[in-house]
Amino acid sequence: MTTRSDETYDVIVVGGGPSGATAARDLAAAGRSVVLLDRAGRIKPCGGAIPPRLIRDFDIPDHLLVAKATAARMISPKDRQVDMPIEGGFVGMVDRDVFDEWLRKRAAEFGAERRTGVFERLEHDPDGVARVRYRAAGAADGEPLAGVRGRVVIAADGARSQLARQTIKGADRVPCVFAYHEIIRTPAQGEKGFDGSRCDVFYQGHLSPDFYAWIFPHGETASIGVGSARKGFSLRGAVKTLRASTALNGCETVRGEGAPIPLKPLPRWDNGKDVVLAGDAAGVVAPASGEGIYYAMIGGRLAAEAADERLRTGQVKALATARKKFMKAHGQVFWVLGMMQHFWYRSDKRREGFVKMCDDPDVQRLTWQAYMNKELVRADPAAHAKIFFKDMGHLLGLSPS
Repeated sequence: MTTRSDETYDVIVVGGGPSGATAARDLAAAGRSVVLLDRAGRIKPCGGAIPPRLIRDFDIPDHLLVAKATAARMISPKDRQVDMPIEGGFVGMVDRDVFDEWLRKRAAEFGAERRTGVFERLEHDPDGVARVRYRAAGAADGEPLAGVRGRVVIAADGARSQLARQTIKGADRVPCVFAYHEIIRTPAQGEKGFDGSRCDVFYQGHLSPDFYAWIFPHGETASIGVGSARKGFSLRGAVKTLRASTALNGCETVRGEGAPIPLKPLPRWDNGKDVVLAGDAAGVVAPASGEGIYYAMIGGRLAAEAADERLRTGQVKALATARKKFMKAHGQVFWVLGMMQHFWYRSDKRREGFVKMCDDPDVQRLTWQAYMNKELVRADPAAHAKIFFKDMGHLLGLSPS
């Protein structure tokens, strides 16, 4: 008699964030037997911005959008404010606790089996099939670990993925920015300068020496946060400073959250046998912007396609297609954003130049087009040339501040 622990599933997805939930949904929709293992109660610190392409590609219903941002405001070290309106569009804002759970429920509706627990280790049974060992939610101290068998395992368990570290060389060396944010009750529209339709981004060294700080609207709440890779830099202190300087320190704090955010895709996403990475575990958060939800979900979709091909053909090389497809579609964007972060975030003088450059209409137009559609815009070479020479002028100190 086959017990539940001896049943072999096609795929086990470890991690139920946007990446894992998307992979589980796609595989279940394709007729695969899927277990989605997720730890309960964790909410990732995140600004919660999702572009129109994500909404379109992943069928996100409007009711999940708690706000629609129609502009961004860039604030320089000298408090120069540059507004970047979105012409004829918006960026959706989601609450990650609600959004992620909705994605998990959708995966279950398509047939994925949900389990709650904390991943401990990956083993292989005598027949070579992987077995994921996890501590089930509510398990008593000393109770044996639960286990589930799967032909393919997708590691979507975050930036410090234990599954990736156990199975893929180099997975423990991904560079990260550490982020912390506080969710607050928002003031009334216009009160204390707050605008519920605008995302504010602060490029100021005292708030972040190597990244940026933000205030993002979420309807009745807002996310106030900061990121930095600088060891010893006080993220909580920076958020406190930002709240005080924007007169938001008197607003009720709902909760605070912190986590590492990877900023470079790992060079390998599979173990050559039965494990493939997705989302933060694969390092797919955009440099410079820190945007991760779209890239996590497309990474989950590509991991699902790779797992399905591995099961269908029996070819282990199919697992490598997830990274190949992702980098073909988005690798150049990541390279450009990485160069931007390297050059523009290094000092307040450069940050000042960066914010000034954002006042250019061509910069704004091409930036929004690239962000909204998730690809570099190539249709306007004259605008690109103009931006390139302005960019070089700022870098070489030839442009007035």
